[in-house]
Amino acid sequence: MKSLRRIYRYMAPYKKWALIAPILVMFAVLAELMQPAIMQRMVDIGVAEQDMPYILRNGGLLILLALIGAFGGIVSAYYASKASMSMARDLRRDLFVKIQSLSFPNLDELETGQLITRLTNDVTQVQTLSFLSLRLLIRAPIMLIGSVVMALIVSPQLAWIMAIMIPILLIILALVIRKAFPVYKQVQGKLDSVNQVVQENLSGIRVIKAFVRKDFENNRFDAVNHEYRDITVKAAHILAMIFPVILMILNLAIVAAVWYGGSAVIEGDMQIGQIMSFINYIMLLLMSLMMVAMVMMIMSRAEASASRILEVLNATPAILNQDEPKMPISPRGEVEFRDVCFSYQANCGDSVLKNISLTISPGKTLAILGSTGSGKSTLVQLIPRFYDASQGEVLIDGINVKEVSKEWLRNQIGFAMQKAVLFSGTIRENLTFGRSDATEEEMIHAAKIAQAHDFIMKMPAGYDTFLEQRGVNLSGGQKQRIAIARAIITEPAILILDDSTSAVDVETEVKIRAGLKHFMKDRTSILIAQRISSVMTADTILVLDDGAIESIGTHDSLMKESTVYRELYDSQLGGDDNE
Repeated sequence: MKSLRRIYRYMAPYKKWALIAPILVMFAVLAELMQPAIMQRMVDIGVAEQDMPYILRNGGLLILLALIGAFGGIVSAYYASKASMSMARDLRRDLFVKIQSLSFPNLDELETGQLITRLTNDVTQVQTLSFLSLRLLIRAPIMLIGSVVMALIVSPQLAWIMAIMIPILLIILALVIRKAFPVYKQVQGKLDSVNQVVQENLSGIRVIKAFVRKDFENNRFDAVNHEYRDITVKAAHILAMIFPVILMILNLAIVAAVWYGGSAVIEGDMQIGQIMSFINYIMLLLMSLMMVAMVMMIMSRAEASASRILEVLNATPAILNQDEPKMPISPRGEVEFRDVCFSYQANCGDSVLKNISLTISPGKTLAILGSTGSGKSTLVQLIPRFYDASQGEVLIDGINVKEVSKEWLRNQIGFAMQKAVLFSGTIRENLTFGRSDATEEEMIHAAKIAQAHDFIMKMPAGYDTFLEQRGVNLSGGQKQRIAIARAIITEPAILILDDSTSAVDVETEVKIRAGLKHFMKDRTSILIAQRISSVMTADTILVLDDGAIESIGTHDSLMKESTVYRELYDSQLGGDDNE
């Protein structure tokens, strides 16, 4: 249980509540343990001697003990809840913060579905165990030991029954727990798969409907859902197996107590109250063992969850700042790639980018063209260090991007992607996402450059119009224009537009380019596009082919020297250079 012990350090700030709960549980358990002994005296003394005052006194004592037990149980549950839920809240917060700190390579390994499961279900498993631990892990051992001791005190003649029963029960518990732990680890893994399929379907529901793949996706979900059901049923079978066995052994113990005790009563060696008390203590023993079994089963699952949580918490971001990063004062925006090679694997054996060398002068515009999979987006993602080059260097103003802090670097870069990601909230909140202190005038100015101002003002509440999750109440082109304005409003030294006008009509795109031309006068811009018309006026055009530079130059020079560029031009503009 190493993982759980490490997780429980989150309980330290709430140790006061965590201490009050078990103390109150102890009072409640002691009150319960005293009740069978008092009932024995009521039967063997009060009833046998027909002493009504004695029966009433002890009956009142029983009521008092029941109230003490109820009070202890209720208040201990309250403090156990506060401690366990506060611990879970802190654990979820740290997990979320950790996920935010992870780099793209880490997130590529830890899939979204897995992270959601770890942030929700896995934390819930640990929280449930924490709550039960503060109550049942204290209650069960005290009740177990207490019921055995009290049974031996009130009925020493029946001690041999306990001596046989308890070792058998403990061995069965140990065997079941040993078998259950690996199964519960598989349960959490199958739950990952279910969440992954659900997440993919919800994010891609429009694609599924467009391609009429509902039946296929239903079958895919059924497959993982059945696997999750099967492994959960297997775990439940292991858990269910233990309770009938415990009940059978304890029922045999009760039969033995009645059989042997009845003979002793007839012979005058025991009293009826002793047998009653002994049977009550056996029932308390049954309850305590049931609690232990339940907690151990939950502990098996929680241990699996804790190890998965620690896997995220212990993950080291693949991209880190240097110990003393440089802090350039005023970036000029020069970008240089020196013999850059990149692979998503550990080496450059299967490179996505191969030997890229080029320089983008400050205030100039670089346009990147290439077929799908040629490495366009990967290349620009090396600039803000979403990934690090496997070989070679990426430099800003002559400084390797690895030598400056990620935060400073990304503050100098505005990024608008083809898939515009918007968050639930107002348009205003989305526009100022990267710069919360932007003024109203700056926000409107950015929206006008991105040709978003007019359609925003036509909306019910203008800039305060609420956007649903992922901006579903906007068209693709509207979302892209807001994403461009969001990048502009940060006033970056380098602006990267990764095919961010693909859903915008040509006329609007021309207006956006005209607005950007003035805005980017002294800034460096990098434009990825599929349309030749979008890149013809760029200072430099880079043509990528299978991760390597096929050609680089101006529109006129590429029309003469690049076969790939000329083919793209002919396919889109009909081959007439004068059009």
